[in-house]
Formats: sequence, structure tokens, C-alpha cells
Amino acid sequence: MRLNAAGYRVSTAQSAEAALAQLAVERPQLVLSDVQLPGRDGLALFDEIRVRHPSLPVILLTAHGTIPDAVEATSRGVFSYLTKPFDGKDLLDKIGQALALSTHSEPGSVADEAWREGIVCRSSRMGELLNEAKLVARTDASVLLRGESGSGKELFARSIHRASPRAGRPFVAVNCGAIPEALLESELFGHVKGSFTGALANHRGLFQAANGGTLLLDEIGDMPPALQVKLLRVLQDRSVRPVGATEAIPIDVRILSATHRDLDAAMAQGQFREDLYYRLNVVTLTLPTLGERREDIPLLANHFLALLAHKYGKRLNGFAPDALKALTMASWPGNVRQLHNVVEQVCALATTPLIPLSLVQRALRVPGVEVLTFAEARQRFERDYLVGLLKLSDGNVSDAARLADRNRTEFYRLLQKHGLTPGQFRGDLSTSDPSVAD
Repeated sequence: MRLNAAGYRVSTAQSAEAALAQLAVERPQLVLSDVQLPGRDGLALFDEIRVRHPSLPVILLTAHGTIPDAVEATSRGVFSYLTKPFDGKDLLDKIGQALALSTHSEPGSVADEAWREGIVCRSSRMGELLNEAKLVARTDASVLLRGESGSGKELFARSIHRASPRAGRPFVAVNCGAIPEALLESELFGHVKGSFTGALANHRGLFQAANGGTLLLDEIGDMPPALQVKLLRVLQDRSVRPVGATEAIPIDVRILSATHRDLDAAMAQGQFREDLYYRLNVVTLTLPTLGERREDIPLLANHFLALLAHKYGKRLNGFAPDALKALTMASWPGNVRQLHNVVEQVCALATTPLIPLSLVQRALRVPGVEVLTFAEARQRFERDYLVGLLKLSDGNVSDAARLADRNRTEFYRLLQKHGLTPGQFRGDLSTSDPSVAD
């Protein structure tokens, strides 16, 4: 009644089994579940949802006796939990925050998720980025994707293509830094038979292969200057002339480009053409590092584990709480790609259904680990620990202090010491009219 009064469309289920059956027919934008259910409990329901719909937010309602279970579930990817009796405003606030991170355009449609397949997240930053990506996908504007290596630029490019009117046409990706300069021109624009030694037949370039669809120029910052001039001409004329050909061939291609380099610095140093930069950079989307979206790490790790467990034919239920915490707190210079590799290693070596801390620590041991003094390490741990608690408790100091087993006064002193304000971790997001499953 409360949710209906707030303008939400609500469907209900009496058990976890009934909820899963309903999810197979109609996908809501959020699941709100009690931990105590007849038969399979709410935590088991969450585990099933995580495997089948990894980006679907789940909020748990729990009695005080099951708070530890709810906290563990939150570390494994549950969006949030509320202890009973709960305040009605707190419930609506939590739902508003969860739905604000949802990027579904038509509530209840499984196809809503198809365009962003493979992108698993719940962080507000990624949610905003996905909204921007879906908006720009509807246009033919050139998009420049910035971000560190392993942050998922190609995945985003494919998502933009799937959400665009060109979705039914080819998507072609080329790494401009991985192909020798002597071959890159032929790969991009094609060549005619006899145009150079070894050209034994006509060759369609990647621009022609992507005709009608989308071409991703990955690591565009590594493109040689001579080819930058030819690429600019192709973008201006909307036609390509294969190497050795006398006539140009019209093309209709949407251009996406990606780079981990600082193109502004490259332009200042004369390594990248300014006119090409403005042709490619109609819209810029900057992907965060994994360290900048740590709240997504539990979700990603469990998502990868579910996929890899199937690949290796293993029955794996998840990570031990301390193992998941180690993943969440680790440094990730290789970003999402590195996380996937770590999860694959622990999956391959796992001998128990629950991944232990020891396996994660083994996989995380890499050369070049940053060495800190004891005081520096303690300072960093304290701050990261406090931030984690505030995120977990949604900025509620009483809950955070209770989880830390500290009184409120001492906890406030710690927050002040590290310059943390609880209000930074509270959401105050309005809601519209999306659907909620209760």
C-alpha cells in the first residue's frame, strides 16, 4: 500500500520460488524481499537473482537477529537492507536510490538489458554513464571513449552500437596500436590487386566491412600521423579509396574511438592532429577506473564467478566475506580485466564451494606491490574501512558504529580525523513511476 501510494507499480510473490517464476515472465526494476520466507529464504533468493539477473538491485528487510546475514549479503552485492521495524521514508529513499541507478527505458522488459550486455554495475557513476551512452546511441554522433586499459571501453562501444539504429548492421573493432603502420592503411581502407608486393587479390578494408554499421577505432591515440591525415579525409568525404585504387568508394559508417592516452597532451606535442580530434570528439564518455567504482567490485566478482564456474564445470557458491573484502580493498591497476583474470584464477584452483581468502590473496600477489610505512598503511586502512561502513549503512552513523563495535562519540572522532562527513553517503533521490517487485 505504501509503495502504491508513492506511485510505484508493485507485483507480489508469497515465496522465493514464486518470485523466481514471476521473474522469468516479467522483470521488474527492483526486488524488495524479507529475509525470512517460507521454504527458501531471502538470501537464497538473492543468490538466484544474482546469477540470473546480475544487475537487478535487491533490498532485503531483516529482523535484528539476521543483521549479520544481511551485512554479508550486502558485501556480496545486495543493494541495501533495512532492519524491522523500518521507517517508511527510509524505505522510499532506499528504493529511490536503487532505481536512480537503473537504466531501463521500459519497465518490465527483458530486452531493456540486452543493449548493455556484459556491463555489470550498481554505482551511480556507471549508472549516469550508461544513461549518457544510451542517449548518444540514438544519434550518429562520433563518440570518444576515454579510460584506462581494462576499464571496458570496447564493451561500452558494443553497447552503444546495440542501442543504436545500426544495431542490425556490422560492428567492427580495430586496435590502431596493434597493427604495424605499413599494414594499417590497407586494413582500414583496403587495397587492390597488385598495389604493392604481396597484394595478390583485392581486399576490402574495415571501413567497407563496417558499412551501414559501426567502426570502433581502438587506441586511436597510437595511430601514426600520416594515417591521421587519411582518416580525416575519409571522415570528411564519407568515402574511402583503397590503396592503389583510382576511385573512392562511398561509405556509411558510424565512428566510435577509444584511447587510454591523454590526447590533449598528444596534440600539444604535435603527435595528434587537432582537426581529427574534433571530428572524433563530438561526445566524450570517460570510463572510471575500477578503484573509482569499488561498490561494483562485489557484483562484478560474483558475476564473473558465476560465468567461470559454468565454464569450468564447478559448483561455486561465492566468496567468503573476508575474501570478498580483500577483492574490494585491493589495488586494481588493470581494472575490470584484471579482476576477471583474478576471479578466473581462483575459480580454476578452487576446491570448495566458497572461495577462501587464501586463494584470493594468492591471486592478488603481483610484482611491484606498493610498500607503505606502518603508519601510512594504518591510516589508509582506517579511512577505507570507515568509507566502507558508511556506504554499507547509507551514512547512518549509529548503524556504522554498531557494525564497528564502537560508541557513537568515538566513531565521530574517527570520521573527523579522516575528514569524512556521513551526509556524503546518504542519497536523497526522487522517484518517478518505475516498477518494483515486493
